[in-house]
Amino acid sequence: MFRDRVTPIVAAALAAALPLGPASCRVKPAPAPPARAATNVLLITVDTLRPDALGFVSGGNSTPAIDRIAHEGFAFASAVSAVPLTFPSHCALMTGRLPRALGLRDNGQVLAADAQTLAERLKMRGYATAAFVSGYPLASIFGLDRGFTLYDDAFTSGGSEEPERAAGATVAAARAWLATARPPWFAWVHLYDPHYPYDPPAAYRRPGPRGAYDGEVAYADSAIGQLRASIEALAPASTLTVFAGDHGESLGEHGEGTHGFFIYDSTVLVPLIFRFPGRVAPGASAAGARLIDVVPTVLALLQIAPAEGLDGASLAPFFTNPRASAQPAYVETYQPWLSYGWSPLSAIRAERWKLIDAPRPELYDVRSDPGERQNRLEQAPEEVRKLKTLLRQTRAAPAVAVRPAADPEALARLRSLGYLGGSSPEAEPPAQGLRDPKDGAAIRELLTKADELLRRGQPRGAAIAFEAALEHDPDNRFALHRSGIALLALDQVQKALSRLEKAVRLDPNQPEARWALAQACTRAGRHEAATAQWKEVTRLQPRRAEAWANLGSSLGRSGKTREAVLAISHAVELSPGKPELLARLAFAEYGAGQLEEAARHLSAEAQALPAEGFHHSAALGILLVQLGRTAEARPWLIRSRRDEAEYGEARLDLAILEAQAGREGDARRALAEALRASPALRVRARADRRLVRLLP
Repeated sequence: MFRDRVTPIVAAALAAALPLGPASCRVKPAPAPPARAATNVLLITVDTLRPDALGFVSGGNSTPAIDRIAHEGFAFASAVSAVPLTFPSHCALMTGRLPRALGLRDNGQVLAADAQTLAERLKMRGYATAAFVSGYPLASIFGLDRGFTLYDDAFTSGGSEEPERAAGATVAAARAWLATARPPWFAWVHLYDPHYPYDPPAAYRRPGPRGAYDGEVAYADSAIGQLRASIEALAPASTLTVFAGDHGESLGEHGEGTHGFFIYDSTVLVPLIFRFPGRVAPGASAAGARLIDVVPTVLALLQIAPAEGLDGASLAPFFTNPRASAQPAYVETYQPWLSYGWSPLSAIRAERWKLIDAPRPELYDVRSDPGERQNRLEQAPEEVRKLKTLLRQTRAAPAVAVRPAADPEALARLRSLGYLGGSSPEAEPPAQGLRDPKDGAAIRELLTKADELLRRGQPRGAAIAFEAALEHDPDNRFALHRSGIALLALDQVQKALSRLEKAVRLDPNQPEARWALAQACTRAGRHEAATAQWKEVTRLQPRRAEAWANLGSSLGRSGKTREAVLAISHAVELSPGKPELLARLAFAEYGAGQLEEAARHLSAEAQALPAEGFHHSAALGILLVQLGRTAEARPWLIRSRRDEAEYGEARLDLAILEAQAGREGDARRALAEALRASPALRVRARADRRLVRLLP
């Protein structure tokens, strides 16, 4: 077991396996040639990767492919992630900017358009660019696809979307692209396997309490070995390889099972390696390099002019002097605030000391106490003063307003991966008066249990657990919101409304809570109130097609038919590949009296779906009859099915058409089917001279 001993193990392993002396780590004395057009760049990131899960760091787990990269490159085994969450950490790595400068504090938010990525920088210089990502937090909807000609997030395509894909599948996609890519290229390969839940293939499972996690890392390593073999066979040109974790994993340390809630080293230390044969000699440093240093380092190694406005700095000085001092590393997590309304946490890590800024601050000597067990706040006041000054300097740069979340569907999928975050685009929290996350362990356990029950389809048990949490923390926004959803599932609409209205009052810019409140208002028949909530959701999430469609439906229920058509038309523009949106638009157009447009969009839906998947044959047939296009209508009326709401009326129209054509037997059968489906149609049949004589 290597928990709580990352730093000394790192130092010992690096000293033994990767000598730190200047002679062994110095760049080759020959002058470096200018960057050539054929210099490729390979970035490999492994999600949720603790350094002590790698063989070259701990000596325990077998990870030969990553170990080889480390031995052939320059390794930082104690690099620091700016935030222990997948999307904001990768954005920091890809832009060289701190999450606070990007307005990113949680998974599910959207990268701002003015944040230039490494892919964009290289693409402007003629690089072919492709990304192959394995986890839903990095889906293209969140904006990190900018600069990539190909952004392969195949887990988000198809009818049965999965939130992640295995390393082998991702690497296979990358190898296929590399087989035809012309240099220079920039390829990013992201592997998600070590993320919770841990379920490695049986051959990779390791013994012990963390055997499943270590097995996931070993499986990812085997896929990396396949990727490296392909590159060595296909890319004889010089390739700069960068390998990094995005954040660590707590594995139970400090009362945290996974990551994101606290910022102890178990979740923020990651491996970082640069391999560039002929340009960077093998070596290592125990210094705390930062993931925000990746972009400036890559640009320096490619001899591209340094970018302006970055928070990171080039790590090139370490390649000639491994004992150089690292820049102070700023770390933060807003998950306690965004999820529960508790205090966010931030930290500054400089050399051997780390200060965690919380309602009850913590100071650790991470060199002698890598497990961060002994709070030295009272014993080292001078270090506290220095680190507080560094924190103030970091915060002196204005923070960007927190970016909005992408959409509720995205957040639901993130929740399926274990994230509880609310991703509220809200202003900075108050400086005082918030609960210290360290004091909320029991409440958080209740909330985790309750949310898991809700996701499993057990709303009654979830509602009970949420009630227990609210007794201790009545203004907990997450509990209010999610208990409202549980109560809706139990048909306790009025109680759900009360909970959700309070959640929105406490956090008015929380789109997911407004989404649930809009649904509750609809269930209560308060269509004007529901419309107001949907309008707020579309303001907060303008790219979310389903929100616009729901706004349109709500407007239609309120009698604002033309506005409904406009809203759903915008949904179709945002997501033209969704046939169900075409159907919703058609019904809105029908309500607004736009029959030709309605027929056109229902026909388009029919063309986009297989015959068995189209459930509006009856509606389309009836609509075509009303337009006088009876020849076109007849096949759809015949195809109508009993499970369609308009089936009876469609069969009645079919009976009329068959009677007009003299097909009396077919007309009689269609009329009988119409009356069985809807006996009330007998009144219409009696009033029609073509049908009255066919009545049974």
